[in-house]
Amino acid sequence: MKTRNIRFQCWLSESEYNYLKRLAEKCGLSCGVYMRSLLYGFVPTDLPPPDYHAMMNELRAIGNNMNQIAQKAHVLGVIDSQRYDEGLALLKQAIVDIVNAVNKPRKIERKKE
Repeated sequence: MKTRNIRFQCWLSESEYNYLKRLAEKCGLSCGVYMRSLLYGFVPTDLPPPDYHAMMNELRAIGNNMNQIAQKAHVLGVIDSQRYDEGLALLKQAIVDIVNAVNKPRKIERKKE
């Protein structure tokens, strides 16, 4: 368990502090966690829009339905299961890409001197 026993004090104007609070709140973080993320070279991402989770659940449900159909197709040999499996893999990858695009913090690009 990490312990943070060193206090770092920073003076901000009221407008700077309000701006920092807004940035942290948009990410669902405290000001301290937000600042430590920046310290380690990551820009925290904003919370996803409210309908994000509903859309992801819908995509997962579609994927589950496709998977059930694919399992039945393998047993019955009715459809081109290879093409269907490729489509299912693309759907799963799209879900991963969407999650990463929305939730994953971006690395701060620093100039090498």
